[in-house]
Amino acid sequence: MLAKYKKVGKVLSVGMVAVLSLSLLAACGKKEEAKAPESTDKSAVVATYDGGTITANEFDMEQRVMKFLYPEYAQMMEMDDFKEYLVKQEIAYEYLSGKASEEAKTAGAKTASEQFDKMKASVKEEQWTEMLKTQKLTDQNIKDYMTRIMTVIKDKETGVTEDAMKAEFEKNKDQYTTASVRHVLITFKDPKTQKDRKKEDTLKLAKEVKAKLDGGADFAEIAKKYSEDPGSAEKGGLYENTPVANWVDSFKEAAKTLPLNKISDPVETEYGYHIMKVESRTEADYSKLTAEQKETLKSQLAAAQIDTFMQKELDKIIKEVKLPKTEKKEEGTTEGTTGTGTEGTKTDGSKTDSKGTDAKTDQGTTGTDKDAKTEEGTSSK
Repeated sequence: MLAKYKKVGKVLSVGMVAVLSLSLLAACGKKEEAKAPESTDKSAVVATYDGGTITANEFDMEQRVMKFLYPEYAQMMEMDDFKEYLVKQEIAYEYLSGKASEEAKTAGAKTASEQFDKMKASVKEEQWTEMLKTQKLTDQNIKDYMTRIMTVIKDKETGVTEDAMKAEFEKNKDQYTTASVRHVLITFKDPKTQKDRKKEDTLKLAKEVKAKLDGGADFAEIAKKYSEDPGSAEKGGLYENTPVANWVDSFKEAAKTLPLNKISDPVETEYGYHIMKVESRTEADYSKLTAEQKETLKSQLAAAQIDTFMQKELDKIIKEVKLPKTEKKEEGTTEGTTGTGTEGTKTDGSKTDSKGTDAKTDQGTTGTDKDAKTEEGTSSK
């Protein structure tokens, strides 16, 4: 069951401030319908593990903090198996933070405080206050949650070696290689008529664009006139200093291998055909990483250790979990449902995360990593 929600867990720790800022900004302006969870007996023990317990009151607090920080998961928190995942995650961090060194506790508190300040500064004060009020929380509740997580991360970082960081870097080198690329996209769907184009017709149009560029036409002007990528057309088709890992495979490979300033042949992606020109490219080199980038690498490796604990060791220390079951709604009622009217339309009314506004603007290039890039390097599992 933990593996089922592994991707969700990735959002819950390292690099927290960037991810949380997106979540909180996405929540701003939305009326929160789900109120803070209530328990009939706050002192009741809902989980027991080696060396400690989790009470209903403590778990209620965990859920309120989670709904505040990650509003996109509010609906999932009504599911019994997700609640079990959350309480096991709470056990893991309580257990590991209790065993952390004093140095890790000090470093964790410092990092959590810094990230908290950045996160709070990214949201208007009145919105922050209203969101706290909705979940019946204080600033200190949020700080305590973040401190517990960062304490565990800092403790695990002490075992991360330079060799391990270099190996991790080599595995994810594309994350650190950037390129400035101009492209003209001819899509498989005519944006004016919304009708599908035949593949051969799309390729023919792309070749006509290439011929104009080979003839000396200005790339930026051609992109503004012909490109069907709304995310870059008005910028002359330019994606500047972008990590190549952000792009779909065939576009990424072309960005990594094309000779500089050479007009490419049509490059096919799921969106259509691209005519590309790489204007600059910065190859990744471990020795040139910034201190912040190395710290991120270290945190990723620490998070991997936590993941291993969650998958292989956690169940061994848990003695009992006895969460009350969620009361099911009567059949025929609509209370508590979302996405009404989307059945049969392939529209998931519950998916409203911050990526929704980016998908169109980066058509054919970015936003194509199905695992969501905001999860990269943010693992608590």
